[in-house]
Amino acid sequence: MNDFFASPSAPPPSSSPPPSEPSPKRRAVRGARVSGRQLAATALTVVVALAVFEAVHTVSSPAPTAGHSGAPPGTAASVSGNSGPAAARGMNVLLVGLDARDGVTAQQKSEFHLGGAACHCTDTMMLVHVAENRRRVSVVSLPRDSLARIPAYTDEKGKAHRSRSAKLNAAYAKGGAALTMRTVEKMTGLHIDRFLPVDFSRFMKTVDGLGGLDVCTDRPLEDAATGLDLPAGTTRLSGGKALQYARSRHVDDQADFGRIKRQQKFIVSFVKEIADDGTLRSPARMAILASVLLPEVTAVPTERAFTVKDMVLLAHDLRNVSLDSLEFSTVPVKGSLTVKGVGSTVVWDAARSAAVFRAVRADQSLTTATAAKPAGQSLTTTAAATPAGHPAVARRNEFVPVRGSELACP
Repeated sequence: MNDFFASPSAPPPSSSPPPSEPSPKRRAVRGARVSGRQLAATALTVVVALAVFEAVHTVSSPAPTAGHSGAPPGTAASVSGNSGPAAARGMNVLLVGLDARDGVTAQQKSEFHLGGAACHCTDTMMLVHVAENRRRVSVVSLPRDSLARIPAYTDEKGKAHRSRSAKLNAAYAKGGAALTMRTVEKMTGLHIDRFLPVDFSRFMKTVDGLGGLDVCTDRPLEDAATGLDLPAGTTRLSGGKALQYARSRHVDDQADFGRIKRQQKFIVSFVKEIADDGTLRSPARMAILASVLLPEVTAVPTERAFTVKDMVLLAHDLRNVSLDSLEFSTVPVKGSLTVKGVGSTVVWDAARSAAVFRAVRADQSLTTATAAKPAGQSLTTTAAATPAGHPAVARRNEFVPVRGSELACP
């Protein structure tokens, strides 16, 4: 392993073997070996990011940019239709975890159970709203099996496809980033400002670059499908093992809903790590982290994609946001429904989910969302309604916003 979060003026990292047991709480962020060309590109990225950082100190909601769909080779590349809802207050980011395995080595596939064919679909989808005043971040997870109406689109061969019902995670496979954003915009009534895709390889490299991340569980977790074998307590995971943790959905009877909760806890662990080790406050460190996390410039361009500049500036704005200022939830659901030609799907609660997205559009905390009449009851179960000493836990048909501090490891 080489230090790639060193100062831009530091000499090239050593190629000597790493110690067998690096310190679990080290502050120097470490990562995989990089070539001379990659080092030069990274150094240039840092210099550019620093120059931008000095010139601009705030980030406004980015306007949509023209670009390609971000579809993988062989899939739909262009999408017809309008540009979606108008931008509102704050900034909406669609964070997706892709089942894409380009760059994953044969050893990693064997060790971390990453064999089989990639579906080039979205296994994870989170709508992240950054408040206009940059003092709150709200995250709403969207189950991958949500019943969705995919808008009409035109594929890369010029063939037109009519609107059809499908699982939400199919949108990316059919039309890449553009169709995924249009689908989510139709379902939520929210404009998506930025799209952030993370595939298996970049996920592992990012976690390894941070020297691993802590995850905690009150009981052992095992999943034969992913190879996850996690003891109770707090464990620091490498990139590959963290991917096993984030992907596992067969450790309890909650299936994808249990996985969503673990993914939210993982996001908290990630945010806590980059805050504790100084990355969030260092434009140089953040620029290098962004260069690892974001797709390479030679990859297929993604419409409304994050840039290194975006991430450095946003990190500066969010440097004082605490875990109590992060809130997490899952979109309210009504139940499940088997649809011919689609399979078993998750159906959203129309009234309650609309209330949630109205709160997001109004740049309000998720806890302000209320159910539509005639129910007349609050949609949320807040900390005030939860017995002392018992963190809020959402069942499948409930909407319970939870603070990041409640999901953090002790």
